[in-house]
Amino acid sequence: PAEVGPVSFQSPNGVVDILVEDEAEATSVAQKYLSYFQGAVKDWSAPDQRLLRRAIPENRLRVYDIRNVIDLLADEGSVLELRRDFGVGMITAFIRIEGKPFGLIANNPKHLGGAIDAPAGDKAARFMQLCDAFDIPIVSLCDTPGFMVGPEAEKTAIVRHVARMFVTGASLTVPLFGIVLRKGYGLGAQSMIGGGFHASFFTVAWPTGEFGGMGLEGYVRLGFRKEMEAIEDPVERENYYKAKVAELYANGKAVSIASVLEIDEVIDPADTRHWIMAGLRSVPKAEPRTTRKRPCIDAW
Repeated sequence: PAEVGPVSFQSPNGVVDILVEDEAEATSVAQKYLSYFQGAVKDWSAPDQRLLRRAIPENRLRVYDIRNVIDLLADEGSVLELRRDFGVGMITAFIRIEGKPFGLIANNPKHLGGAIDAPAGDKAARFMQLCDAFDIPIVSLCDTPGFMVGPEAEKTAIVRHVARMFVTGASLTVPLFGIVLRKGYGLGAQSMIGGGFHASFFTVAWPTGEFGGMGLEGYVRLGFRKEMEAIEDPVERENYYKAKVAELYANGKAVSIASVLEIDEVIDPADTRHWIMAGLRSVPKAEPRTTRKRPCIDAW
């Protein structure tokens, strides 16, 4: 048994949802897992939401821990992360806000800068299926430079895997609330918000949000390669590069994007919970279902 199926590889490969120490913890975690499918709870408390204003570093090149953001956003003690060791570039978790259950997907900027690789695409798509099948609304925290690209990524059939996020997103009947924390680039960002910034129930951004067709640094190095190669002085070339990045950032920052109605609003991070709950209250109540919504959920 130790050779055939140890958790040392069954957890990283996505077979195990939650790794626990013993049977007692397994029972406790199973009860908590099932509770999200049984409705709201009356007793809840929230962390100090003002701390969210300092959760994202002002320096746009500095990394941060997305799990800290999730813990601050959700009711205290309500976060249950699934498949933590698999597809580590994507966080999938059940949370509660004001006692109400939500599914949450979030990019992990500590892995590949938040880029979505093949395992992360599969992980997010399957989790969205799970939420949709049981009428659990979804919160998406977006901070991604897009899908992974390049020869090594293509060897993983990334096109086939990440496309599942668009197919699943297009079939959702539960509301998806999109919140762009920092990077909202390319098709990867679109897939995080149900297929496009207008596909979600709402899409808002924190003031640290930035948007574009691809990462700004890469865009400048690729799109202005000839202009940069023509500059012989390395200092002058670097100054040209920095000026172009700053120009693109000014055009793509959240306030600029919101002014042309690409997203709904730029919000105070401390108001994020209020936006989510206002959105949930705005969703028309569906008629009770008597049949399954989906014929199945992916087994893996």
